[in-house]
Amino acid sequence: MRFRQVHLDFHTSEAIPGIGDRFDPGQFQEMLRLGHVDSITLFSKCHHGWAYHPSMANEMHPHLKFDLLGVMIDAAHEIGVRTPVYLSAGLDEKLARRHPEWLIRDADDRTSWVDGFMKPGYHLLCLNSPYLEILLRQIDEVVRHYDADGLFLDIAGVRSCSCHTCRAALLAEGKDPRDAEAVLELGERTYAAYAGRVRETVDAVKPGLPVFHNGGHIQRGRRDLAGMNTHLELESLLTGGWGYDHFPLSARYVQGLGMPYVGMTGRFHTSWGEFGGYKHPNALRYETSLSLANGARCSVGDQLHPSGIMDKASYSLIGAAYAEVERKEPWCTGVRNVADVALLSVEAVQSRLGRAPDERMNVSDSGAVRILLEGKLLFDVIDPDSDFFRYRVLILPDHIPVSGQLKAKLDAYTARGGRLLATGASGLNPEGTGFVLDLGVRYVGVNRYVPDYFRPSFALRSLPEASYVFYAQGRVVETAGVCTVLGVRENPYFNRDAFTFCSHQHTPSTLEDGGPGMVEGRDGIYIAWNVFEDYALKGSLAQKETVLHALDRLLGTGRTLETKLPAQGIVTLMEQPAEKRYVAHLLYASPVRRGGGIEVIEDVIPLYDTEVTIRVGVPVKRVSLAPQLDELPFDSDPEGAVRFRVPKIDCHQMVVLEV
Repeated sequence: MRFRQVHLDFHTSEAIPGIGDRFDPGQFQEMLRLGHVDSITLFSKCHHGWAYHPSMANEMHPHLKFDLLGVMIDAAHEIGVRTPVYLSAGLDEKLARRHPEWLIRDADDRTSWVDGFMKPGYHLLCLNSPYLEILLRQIDEVVRHYDADGLFLDIAGVRSCSCHTCRAALLAEGKDPRDAEAVLELGERTYAAYAGRVRETVDAVKPGLPVFHNGGHIQRGRRDLAGMNTHLELESLLTGGWGYDHFPLSARYVQGLGMPYVGMTGRFHTSWGEFGGYKHPNALRYETSLSLANGARCSVGDQLHPSGIMDKASYSLIGAAYAEVERKEPWCTGVRNVADVALLSVEAVQSRLGRAPDERMNVSDSGAVRILLEGKLLFDVIDPDSDFFRYRVLILPDHIPVSGQLKAKLDAYTARGGRLLATGASGLNPEGTGFVLDLGVRYVGVNRYVPDYFRPSFALRSLPEASYVFYAQGRVVETAGVCTVLGVRENPYFNRDAFTFCSHQHTPSTLEDGGPGMVEGRDGIYIAWNVFEDYALKGSLAQKETVLHALDRLLGTGRTLETKLPAQGIVTLMEQPAEKRYVAHLLYASPVRRGGGIEVIEDVIPLYDTEVTIRVGVPVKRVSLAPQLDELPFDSDPEGAVRFRVPKIDCHQMVVLEV
């Protein structure tokens, strides 16, 4: 996979004239060079449903007079730029209006994405309808007649559909179309059949051509869905609704799947479809560096003007970031992440149980990743199929029930010295009646007071001794077996309601011991609140420092990497086995919320003389900066710890340890 990709959207209404009239192959090439682009995804079919080339399987845009796709492919290949081809799979507004009977419907017969046809927007098509055969012919045509370097099929995923075709299929199978589980199970089969038919169609012409089905998110725990692709593209427009926490969470999971992957952001100030909106160059520098630091290639979303003119402002902006990426590539190929800690994803576990996780549960994953990033811990995000033994500590965040195969794996892991950090309902049996891991506690029930308070028996890193409010739901537990109580719960006088309330918010603590709130047992540490969900929603420093104290105890001495990089800094450590070296990535920028919640990076403040300690278990011969190649002085101790100072971090700095 190429490192410097552009995803060139071209969703263009039939109401706009002169499509592609001002396209110039020379100007197109000039912009690709300006942007340091080495791969660009080009359009065969857009969400409006039109083809951008002569077509027997579709209809060419009514205001396009030539083979735009073919000319673009030839121009890109002439300068060594690859050209995957895009087809809108789930959306085709032209056909949606001609065949509304092919649309996905919910149980109340409403359409999706837009309800009805009197509002602007697209309508999702059912791949269990005759539409699938049309789509397959369109795919075959592109693969057969164009030198595509891959296919990007958009808006594809498992859908619950109650259209008349899906209802008839369920009735024919003797199932109830009102049964949500039966509807979803048919959606699973429909998607698998679609992906299989696409692969057959492609391989009949160009065996092995790369294909990616984009659904906007790689679902953790669904390795079967990931495996329907040849590679993964992590759509994560950080200013476009995904936020700056989404990509590290997604990347730290997919790297463990062993598939090539790319991080996709956008040049837009907001999100897809924005003309005239540009983020600051420092934002793209940071976002592409974040991809590299997480083992990913880079993709930046752009949108072509209907006239066919490539926007110079966009490619100046992209080029500022991609010029840096180009210099860094040699240290970013063939890498694997080094991790002390693994986060067992709530989304992955709940998916394995056949449940669609609600947003509250996904928030637990996000909150945990935010704490791990801010705590400068090296981590992976894993699912129940992952190798637990690679990690010193395994986190079970908030909503991880334990039974069957998962319990057997956790028991084997702790028997070999692995340690657990469980919070909230994690570690309980699926019925929620008792703990099945030895965490030093016996389950009593859900605390009837929300919020309540935690008084730690240890000093927090930056806060004074106090009782700290924990906002999320807590559990009542008792000590059991050999254990150490690390902090206690304090209940409020009463819950806040119409007849008992105090002051402006929650009721104060009684200041009395309400039982254990944090306990260390044989297998690890238990914290009796949904602290990761709480941190994602409230950002309480006390909760973060409580978790980091627990991880410090569980990891003991000898963390692989230690640094005092500020909270918003990010650090990863990649091993590059073929080059016999490790590469530490240190990033620093501070997103700021603007307007209605858009996170913006504008100023990048350099950091100076950042101290780093790394233990890789083998002697280190040389430490240097990359791509500058400047050698760094370092100290090492008999235990193998290497200490050095990074003179300056300007957004992103790589440090190379040769072994």
